[in-house]
Amino acid sequence: MGRQNALCEEKITKLLLKFSIPAIIGMLVNALYNIIDRMFIGHIPEVGNLAITGIGVTMPISTIILGFGMLVGIGTATTISIRLGQNKKEEAEKILGNAFTLIIIISLAITAIGLIWGKDILRMFGASSSTLVYAEEYMQIIFIGTIFNMLSFGLNHTIRASGSPNIAMASMLIGAITNVILDPIFIFTLGMGVKGGAIATVIAQIASAIWGVSFFLRGNANLRVKVKNFKLEKKIILAIFAIGMSPFSMQIAASIVQVISNNALRNYGGDLAIGAMTIVNSITMIILMPIFGLNQGVQPIIGYNYGAKKYDRVKEAIKYPQIAALIIATIGFLMIELIPGVLVKSFNSDPELLSITKHGMRIFLSMIIFVGPQIIRTNYFSCIGKAKKSMFLSLLRQVILLIPCLIILPRIPLTNGGTLGLTGVWMAGPTSDFISVIITHFMFKHEIKKLDNPDIEDGEVMGEAI
Repeated sequence: MGRQNALCEEKITKLLLKFSIPAIIGMLVNALYNIIDRMFIGHIPEVGNLAITGIGVTMPISTIILGFGMLVGIGTATTISIRLGQNKKEEAEKILGNAFTLIIIISLAITAIGLIWGKDILRMFGASSSTLVYAEEYMQIIFIGTIFNMLSFGLNHTIRASGSPNIAMASMLIGAITNVILDPIFIFTLGMGVKGGAIATVIAQIASAIWGVSFFLRGNANLRVKVKNFKLEKKIILAIFAIGMSPFSMQIAASIVQVISNNALRNYGGDLAIGAMTIVNSITMIILMPIFGLNQGVQPIIGYNYGAKKYDRVKEAIKYPQIAALIIATIGFLMIELIPGVLVKSFNSDPELLSITKHGMRIFLSMIIFVGPQIIRTNYFSCIGKAKKSMFLSLLRQVILLIPCLIILPRIPLTNGGTLGLTGVWMAGPTSDFISVIITHFMFKHEIKKLDNPDIEDGEVMGEAI
């Protein structure tokens, strides 16, 4: 059975395991790029607590870079999946060629902006005089390696969509293993500190990017990179951006939230509060990355079968990831409640930072059980090409609700004359999560009902632009 035929004929549960397990491993590995850096940097003698805070200030920038990788990567993968489902391989290869060109152009622009205005951006994002030196030292190196970051992450989605999930997983493993090996060498053995962590990360991204690019140049790839397809075509760019805009918007929204959060944390809790949120976000990544991996694994299955109008298989394919996401999120919640100290100490053992982080994490992630299935449901709209709905749901939790909560809740007055302050910042997370979970539930149920109608409207499928 050919790789593409399998997507519409093989048993759904078998396909989900085949595509999702490598994707989950790949996403966990991708998370390790930044998390490993934070773990090692947080344990630098004497300055670890400030250094990890400095890295926390850089998170909005890293999130923006990841967002551009998703814009091209997920937009390309979804559109290619739909085209392959329609037996339009030549058009799929045109999309792939355009994606290469877009990645190169965008990454070079990010590098230039970062190297010229990086220090000013970091100050705006919450860096203080104590943490700016660590943040700038780290990001200067990361900016230089942006093109490798985007190539390794962006192409990974397309490798998976073309029917080669194991190759995609191998790409991420190569990068993560390289990073794990080099981090302690550069940070501690060579005494390069924060800069060493950044160098190790970029070298790892280079290794991963080389693997990804070489796959599309080898003869066994389902899709091939052809020079004639590098010339940008407006309709292809619009189709990629239309699908990729939802996850991109979510990442940009996350970056905005991180900036607002950093400044609120610094105002109500000082530099260490930013360090605490850095650790909380890192632990959140560890919990949620398997769920994002489920999203990536199910994407080619839903996209292909939706394009082939096999709606019963689409309904089956979206059911099991929701159950798995609920289980994963529940395990994460129990770990947060039962062993928060163990989780936090893997990043830093400073008693004050430990206390702030444990308290904040229990509040901020108290709704994470329900967020797991919501992430799957939001991604469903992206999988079938309904970009507007997916974008709205992506922005709902990250921007429309969370930002007002971050601004309003810390200022709520208490009976003793004070305000909620730092506790209000932590409470913003579960408040926005609760409301967005409810809204997502009703929109998703309404969309699923449409699959029972054989005359389902395809007008919102942005991939039809090609």
